[in-house]
Amino acid sequence: MSGDQRLRIALAQINTTVGDIDGNVARIRDAIGAARAERAQLVVLPELAIPGYPPEDLLLKRHFLDANRRGLEQIAADVHGIVALVGFAEADGFVHNALGVLADGEVKAAYTKMLLPNYGVFDERRYFEPGPSPALIEIAGRVVGLTICEDIWFPGPPAAAEALAGAGLIVNASASPYHRGKGMMRERETVAARAREVGAAIALCNAVGGQDELVFDGHSVVVDDSGETVARAAAFEEQLLVCDLELPPFGAERRPAEVPGGMDATIVARIDVPEPEGEVSAPLSEPLTEDAEVYEALKLGLRDYVDKNGFQHVVLALSGGIDSSLVALVAADAVGPDRVTAVVMPSPYSSEGTQADARATAANLGVSLVEIPIEPAMRAYAELLEEVLAPSAPSAGAVPAGNPEPGQASAPDHVEENIQARIRGNLVMALSNRFGWLVLTTGNKSELSVGYATLYGDMAGGFAVIKDCFKTLVYRLVRYRNALEGRELVPQTVIDRPPSAELRPDQLDEDSLPPYEVLDGILEAYVERDQGADEIVAAGHPQQLVDGVIGMVDRAEYKRRQAPPGIKITPKAFGRDRRLPITNRFRG
Repeated sequence: MSGDQRLRIALAQINTTVGDIDGNVARIRDAIGAARAERAQLVVLPELAIPGYPPEDLLLKRHFLDANRRGLEQIAADVHGIVALVGFAEADGFVHNALGVLADGEVKAAYTKMLLPNYGVFDERRYFEPGPSPALIEIAGRVVGLTICEDIWFPGPPAAAEALAGAGLIVNASASPYHRGKGMMRERETVAARAREVGAAIALCNAVGGQDELVFDGHSVVVDDSGETVARAAAFEEQLLVCDLELPPFGAERRPAEVPGGMDATIVARIDVPEPEGEVSAPLSEPLTEDAEVYEALKLGLRDYVDKNGFQHVVLALSGGIDSSLVALVAADAVGPDRVTAVVMPSPYSSEGTQADARATAANLGVSLVEIPIEPAMRAYAELLEEVLAPSAPSAGAVPAGNPEPGQASAPDHVEENIQARIRGNLVMALSNRFGWLVLTTGNKSELSVGYATLYGDMAGGFAVIKDCFKTLVYRLVRYRNALEGRELVPQTVIDRPPSAELRPDQLDEDSLPPYEVLDGILEAYVERDQGADEIVAAGHPQQLVDGVIGMVDRAEYKRRQAPPGIKITPKAFGRDRRLPITNRFRG
């Protein structure tokens, strides 16, 4: 490879596990070894790769920080003939989100993250102190600037200061969580924009994998100083992205005009590495469509939640409706059909069509099927409660306006409806208790938003796969998966049938809710964009309808607090992103 300003870099987007320091160290070592085998001069690992991201209150444990530091030193001992940049937590009186510079068998230096996000899912100010200044390293005469995730999400230092000081390449170790469209947005609006602003190439290595409710999508990229993408890793899978990059020449024409704050960047390490022979062809993976990337995010999030928490098997209630059908699809794809059991629990109100569709879906996917009719349990509950729920029974007081069940829960028939849901919840939890299976709940974001779900019933379980998917998206994802297969894994009748909980004769969701096409538009405005009632009405929705939906959302806040964790796929997911008080009299 000729040219004094060419550098072979490797971005190792790996799937780490929070707290598994030994396992993460082994994975990092393997990645560095693979990069060295490709004759890379520099390999970048994700943000906080050693402790895993986000470690949350593990960072408050001194012995955890010590173990993470020992892991860094163990990795460094094996690093020769290459420079490795490895994310870890630095403790020097304060705790820092740091990037270790490893070469020649030792830790040469460490850069500490300057910009700490404290919004959405991020709580970095709770744990970390910001770093004091930008930093550079020199690799065989090439000047490289160091940044970590948020450091490049805004103009100015540290990236601008590093470019001004001579860096032809800015590297960024990242753990950027996924939401719909995030990969290309990050590439175009952040990485490419910063590259053009500072006049330097940027290489971002992002984490990949599921961690509780978060999914990291990978999609690591290298862009040149003009903002053109020259290499892109695949989304949602581990990959070593290797690229020969021609660094731009340093000169006044490519320096940033100014650096706000007057921060200076200094070289913290100078390292010599061998020049590689030949050239490598950098891969440029095609971006996924929106439906494909959401589906892959759900698969990865579920697979990692199951495997990283040691579950061998999952179970779900399969009703023959669209929501449970999607969860069954994702589960079979994520962990394999041999690790999935679907439970069909018909009641006297269950139609023959939905039950047939549930059985057909289970057969098409190759998952185990268990049938448990619930009518005997319904009769037992009716007998137990007949006297106490009789109209002449003494009243325990007025039903509060924020009652937890769908619709007007004070109506007598809703008692029976919710008991049915709770019977089903008890049955799947019994299977979980007996066999150690993880129960997957099947509620979507539309239902969870307005409280159209039963506490300790269909909300009972360990992981809520589609809790951040609006109902209209659920339909799209089922259609996408059927089309991908080239046949109807989920029967078309499931897609065509009007949605119903089937908890009473001839029940339809639209008896209690607006059509989902309308409801989801209002929910997206109110929940995800934080618009008030006046703004939503101005967009064309009737005042009474908007007020009714907002009221349902607000009253269901306490119910959402009791929902199991689930996969974040929107910018404003319940739980980690959207945090509102339960006791709250503000409306609209």
